[in-house]
Amino acid sequence: MDPDPVGGPPSDLRGKQIAGYLVESEIGRGGMAVVYRARDLRLDRTVALKLLAPELARNDTFRQRFAFESRVAAAIDHPHIVPVFEAGETEGLLYIAMRYVAGRDLRAMLNRTGPLPLDTATRIAGQVASALDAAHDHDLVHRDVKPGNILVAQGTDSDHPEHVYLTDFGLTKKSLSLSGFTSVGQFVGTLDYVAPEQIAGKPVDGRCDVYSLGCVVYETLAGGPPFERDDDMALLWAHQYDPPPPLSSRRPGLPGALDEVLAKALAKSPEDRWSTCLEFTAALRSAGSSPVRPSTRVVPASQDAAPSPPRWALPVFGRPA
Repeated sequence: MDPDPVGGPPSDLRGKQIAGYLVESEIGRGGMAVVYRARDLRLDRTVALKLLAPELARNDTFRQRFAFESRVAAAIDHPHIVPVFEAGETEGLLYIAMRYVAGRDLRAMLNRTGPLPLDTATRIAGQVASALDAAHDHDLVHRDVKPGNILVAQGTDSDHPEHVYLTDFGLTKKSLSLSGFTSVGQFVGTLDYVAPEQIAGKPVDGRCDVYSLGCVVYETLAGGPPFERDDDMALLWAHQYDPPPPLSSRRPGLPGALDEVLAKALAKSPEDRWSTCLEFTAALRSAGSSPVRPSTRVVPASQDAAPSPPRWALPVFGRPA
């Protein structure tokens, strides 16, 4: 079980046995881990087996935080959080065994369908919000809410056409940030959905996830994230200083009240956002049922003093020649 030549996730382990799990096929790969479909040989069930990069196991602080947070995450019993069955270390690999969810993630769903109907987007957001608030009650902050971490499975009936699971829950995110196991210029999170306080290296709480969920909801309705820029630095600037384009400017025909709800979720200061994810999605549902009318979006006072962006931080579209 040799690591990749350049570090990062383990090499292909299909057909090998790891800690009582027979690896069957790869179902996801990222910068720090690979997720496999595997067979639990002890209980004869299918699981999702996440294997973390070998260099993480060599960091003592990370290993301690990983063990602690794995226990906390496994203790959260919530219908919209992927259950963690087991976490441990074997032969230099840190692993997490989770429920295998048959379905696709929201990223694949959006790539296939484009923007979602308002009622579908609202149902999905409400289930994710419920999962996030449950984690916040256990002092876990996800820090990387994005479509790829939202699994959409078949629902139970016509009133519940999809069942949503939130995965990748704080196991590596909080551990990395507290262990210092990041290099200069890097932070935990995904650029399209990262909260301003994460970029600034400030302390974060559940309102960080409110912001990221706001970015995800915006994308499900507009067909793209709120900020789209030419390069990473311009995107980071936009998250910190630029007001998000009103949803109504990207997808006319939706109730204008949605603009105010999303503007509050995407406020630059945590104090100006919705206090919980469920408060945000409740407002989203209410706004979604309001009549279609022009937006009367109000920008929070803390955003008024944003500096003018340099040329390299201007939006991709509409940039002067």
